[in-house]
Amino acid sequence: MSYGCLWKIRIEYQYDMKLKDLIKNWRALIIICALCALSVCDANAGSKKDSFQIGEGSFLLNGQPFIVKAAELHYPRIPQEYWDQRIKMCKSLGMNAVCLYTFWNVHETQEGIFDFTGQNDIRKFILLCQENGLKVILRPGPYVCAEWEMGGLPWWLLKKKDIKLRDNDPYFMERVKIFEEALADQVKDLTIDNEGPIIMIQVENEYGSYGENKPYVSNIRDILRGLYGENVVMFQCDWSSNFILNGLDDLVWTMNFGTGADVDSQFADLKKLRPSSPLMCSEFWSGWFDKWGSPHETRPADEMIKGIDEMLEKNISFSLYMTHGGTNWGHWAGANSPGYSPDVTSYDYDAPINESGNPTEKYWMLRKTLQKYAADSLPVLPGLIEPIKVDTFSFTQIAPLWDNLPQPITSEFIQTMEQYNQGYGSILYSSELPKGVEEGAVLHVNAPHDYAQIFIGGKYIGKLDRRLGETQLLLPKTDKNERLDILVEAMGRINFGIAIKDFKGITEDVFFTETVDSVNLTVGFDYWNVYLLPDYLEFYTSMNFQSLNKFELEENGRYPRGVYKTVFTVDKPSDTFLNFETWGKGLVYLNGHPLGRIWEIGPQQTLYVPGPWLKEGENELLVFDILGPREYISFGNDKPVIDKLQGDALKTHRAEGESLYLGDLTPVFGGAFAQGNGWKRQIFNQPAKGHYLIIEALTPGSDVNYVSIAEFYALDSNGERINRETWSIDYADSEDLLSGNNSADKIFDLQESTFWKSEDDSNYPQRIVINLGKEETITGIEYLPRVENGSPGIIKDYRIYITETVPQK
Repeated sequence: MSYGCLWKIRIEYQYDMKLKDLIKNWRALIIICALCALSVCDANAGSKKDSFQIGEGSFLLNGQPFIVKAAELHYPRIPQEYWDQRIKMCKSLGMNAVCLYTFWNVHETQEGIFDFTGQNDIRKFILLCQENGLKVILRPGPYVCAEWEMGGLPWWLLKKKDIKLRDNDPYFMERVKIFEEALADQVKDLTIDNEGPIIMIQVENEYGSYGENKPYVSNIRDILRGLYGENVVMFQCDWSSNFILNGLDDLVWTMNFGTGADVDSQFADLKKLRPSSPLMCSEFWSGWFDKWGSPHETRPADEMIKGIDEMLEKNISFSLYMTHGGTNWGHWAGANSPGYSPDVTSYDYDAPINESGNPTEKYWMLRKTLQKYAADSLPVLPGLIEPIKVDTFSFTQIAPLWDNLPQPITSEFIQTMEQYNQGYGSILYSSELPKGVEEGAVLHVNAPHDYAQIFIGGKYIGKLDRRLGETQLLLPKTDKNERLDILVEAMGRINFGIAIKDFKGITEDVFFTETVDSVNLTVGFDYWNVYLLPDYLEFYTSMNFQSLNKFELEENGRYPRGVYKTVFTVDKPSDTFLNFETWGKGLVYLNGHPLGRIWEIGPQQTLYVPGPWLKEGENELLVFDILGPREYISFGNDKPVIDKLQGDALKTHRAEGESLYLGDLTPVFGGAFAQGNGWKRQIFNQPAKGHYLIIEALTPGSDVNYVSIAEFYALDSNGERINRETWSIDYADSEDLLSGNNSADKIFDLQESTFWKSEDDSNYPQRIVINLGKEETITGIEYLPRVENGSPGIIKDYRIYITETVPQK
């Protein structure tokens, strides 16, 4: 009984001395109990619900200042069986919230068919956060980036070839609204004003890195407002250099930046525009993601700790991206742009919690720091998973690819994978050479997305790798009617920048050129037989398997392309890391679970296997290898191998012994950059036209023995930035690939936190040759030094060259 109810009885007793007599009457007891219930209801009605609001220079939780310390976690990247353990690891680290994207394409893999069950049960994940006492920041897209296939957008949008993504395209907006409504049906009652854990909702994601379109961003806001109500706090995130482009007046503005950044400079412009706004770094990057053929990415632990400590000292909220990265299961890894840089399966991200959910050195250092800002002792860590080793085992069966092709589709013209209603996997285009081909003929494939292998008469001729910009191949002399096969594997769709509209298969046309009797000929093809090879487990298991004992190594030192299968045993299941160093390129399934991509070039050589996905006793493993293994074996490590490059992995942009000779080239401009952080813009005295741009750093401007560039743009005749999608690096005097992945192509990767850095103690000048991809008229440049305090490695004196011809090397 409440104090209010007792008080009410006491008052009534004073005014009615016959209460004792009434109490003897059971009817009176019912009346008194009813009065008490009403009193309790009145008291509850008068109590305040939880609230999260924007205060003067601070977020307010239930009216009190609240510094958000959020851990970024992605439910599709974590085995559902481990969700609770990963959340508890974040709680024990000292976090008070979880920040999470929603991934449209995992929930709606086919148009109109939604899945919010099992691994996709976002509601369950959010409720687990609440059970562990953590608030939630929801980032419902529709675009999320996240190094995830197509930035979270579903592939089937591309069946409408003229669609405009992340734009007010009617069809795109219609589908966005349908998805957001389906998502809201799962989670809208979990906002804080409904006594749930969701305190903030993000509108779109880093749109300033895509374009400028406030009407579109406003429409996304309106959709979300209509679904989640007016009370929930909504925000938009961007970089300090572009957040104004699409900033809406009624949303909170937050900044994204990473380890080593100058915190004050990141918020300087925001504080000028909104001096009383709460400050938050909505993505403080703990590390970085890995790409096939590039060195493993790491970021210094002490620099990460320094940035978080500084933000907390200044009452700045943050979300640590990533606190635990997880895994890009199956075909979900995306790709970066400009150019094409597909991401590996592991999303380790050099995060404080590693891929198998265990603490790293960063974890313990960060926990010590966050304890300083906690009122009570941090919770003890939950139970940790001890990975196991698995003895080497061999594969026993193979379904050779060429013996298991499905029925073909005949087409007069080349079409992309999407036009055949296929989202993921591989595709084989087959035709006949219309005439005999003389030696020296060149095959043109425009453009293969993403890794194409060429066969003539069943014999392998060569490959075309989109990463390297390869679209042409020299053909051998052939007879008429020889069969031409082009096997194209689709890797992850681009997830960042304007190139996210990323079709798969052969995206343009195929022809060959040759010279006959001094006449240059272009020859096309009359028809194509197209074989769809979708990435579905059912497709692979439906093939006709044979014993591997029947097959020997082929001339190329590999076993045949195809699907390999075996069974191996485990006594006591736990996490392990299956090794695939002797395999070629493809996809792996374990007991029906898609583990992800493999590629011998590295840096990743093992795949993470969660213990709950293993069985005590026999386990079935299946590998689709489009190159063929050198040995068909595997084994389980107790540690991952994610830092080993081998084979034809991408090297530096300078061959051994090579040096650049500029001859009599005259610079189009020279000078000295203003020192300090922030963009540097320089307009030339007169426009220059050419196919190549050369940056020549003559002297460094800081007290370090190297130079660096975070981002670099060329300006067109209107003073606008030239699109860099066609850019590539032809040459760099030096690139530091030992202390970090600081290759020259980082200067146009659309990421301000990554950078080119020359090797320590390099000689000067340091030069980079940019192939612009076509002739351009250039009127100026923009240069961004590193974003850390003091701009380490900033260039002082420089020269710029524009030339039509390839510089001599």
